[in-house]
Amino acid sequence: MNAIYLDHAATTPIHPAVVERMTEILTSHYGNPSSIHSYGRKARQLLDQSRRVCADSIGANEKEIIFTSGGTEADNLAILGTAFANKEKGRHIITTKIEHHATLHTAQYLERNGYEVTYLDVTENGTIDLEELKRNLSDQTILVSIMMVNNETGVIQPMKQIGEILSNHGAYFHTDAVQGYGLLEIDVNELQVDLLSVSSHKINGPKGLGFLYAREDVAIQSLQFGGEQERKRRAGTENVAGIVGFETAIQLADSERAEKINLYQKFRAIFIDTLKEHHIDFTVNGDKAERVPNIINLSFPNMNVEKLLTNFDLSGVAASSGSACTAGSVEPSHVLTAMYEADHPCTTNSIRFSFGLANNEENVKEAAERVAAIIQRLSK
Repeated sequence: MNAIYLDHAATTPIHPAVVERMTEILTSHYGNPSSIHSYGRKARQLLDQSRRVCADSIGANEKEIIFTSGGTEADNLAILGTAFANKEKGRHIITTKIEHHATLHTAQYLERNGYEVTYLDVTENGTIDLEELKRNLSDQTILVSIMMVNNETGVIQPMKQIGEILSNHGAYFHTDAVQGYGLLEIDVNELQVDLLSVSSHKINGPKGLGFLYAREDVAIQSLQFGGEQERKRRAGTENVAGIVGFETAIQLADSERAEKINLYQKFRAIFIDTLKEHHIDFTVNGDKAERVPNIINLSFPNMNVEKLLTNFDLSGVAASSGSACTAGSVEPSHVLTAMYEADHPCTTNSIRFSFGLANNEENVKEAAERVAAIIQRLSK
C-alpha cells in the first residue's frame, strides 16, 4: 500500500531542482557574505540576487526584504518589532481570532506587557467583517495584522478592502501571507500592506527560511543582536545555500502558478466527487469561492478528529486537523470555533486535506477512496 501525502499546507516536499541548486552552493560557495575577500563577495552576490527575486515576487524593493528563519520569526519581527518601535504613538493592535499561533501567541505576549489587543470575529464563511475593523480603529492603533489565507480552511481575506481602509489611518498593515504566497499574485503596493511574512517550506523550498517584507518607512525594532546583517534588522550569518534554494523555489512557483492552480482545482474536484460517489456525508468549511485551490477543510458528521486521523494514517493517508504546529492536539480548532461556536460539532469532526507536489490524479482518487471506506466503516 502506497502512502499518500495530503498535508501540503503543513509542509511541502522540497523540489528536486531546489535540492540540486542548494547542493551546488553548499559544495562550491561557502564564503561568509560579510567577508570582504573573494569568497565572501561571491556569497554576497548570491544573496543579493536572491533578495531581488524575493522582492520582485511581491512588487517590492530589495532593500525591503529581511531574511528570517521562517514564517514564525517573520510574524514575530513584524508584530513585536513594530509594537516596540512605535509604543510612544499607541499601544493598540488589531488582529483576528483565526490567525496562526505565530501571530496569536505574539499578540498575547504583548497583552501581558501592557498592550491592548482586539481580536476580530469572523463570519461562518471565515472572513472578517470590514465594518467591525473600522469600528475598532482608534488613534491608539499602531498595527493591524490579518492573515491573507487561513492555514486551516484556505479562505482568502479581503486584502484590498482592508488596505483601502487602513490607507486613511496611521496604523501599519501586516499580513501573514505564508499560505497564499506562491499561489496568489501578490503586489504589496496594490494591497497597501506595510509588512508581509513568507515561509520557504510552504512552496517546496527548504525548511528554516522565510522573509519579512517591511516597507522602507516602517519603524521596526530588531529582536536579535549581533552583527549588522539584513541592514541591522536581523543579526546572524545568512544561510546562503538555503536562501538560494528558496530563490529557486520562488522562481518555480512564479513560472508554474497558473498550471498549479488548474491542477489543484482538478484534484479538489476529484477528491470531493469521489466522496460523493460513495455517498459520504460531509460539508465544506469556509467560503466556497474566496479560497485557495489546494486546501479543503471537510466536516464529517458524527465523526471524531482523533479517530479519523488515526485511521487515515493506518491506511496510508496523511491529513491534518488543522495547523501542523498543534498536530496531535485533540482540542477543538480555534479557527472553526471562531467561525461557528465553541460547542459546534464542526470544531471536532473536521479534517484538512491539502494538495501539492506529492500528488497526481491517481493518488488523489485513491486517497478519497480510502477516506470513504474508513468513514463508511466507522459509521456502522
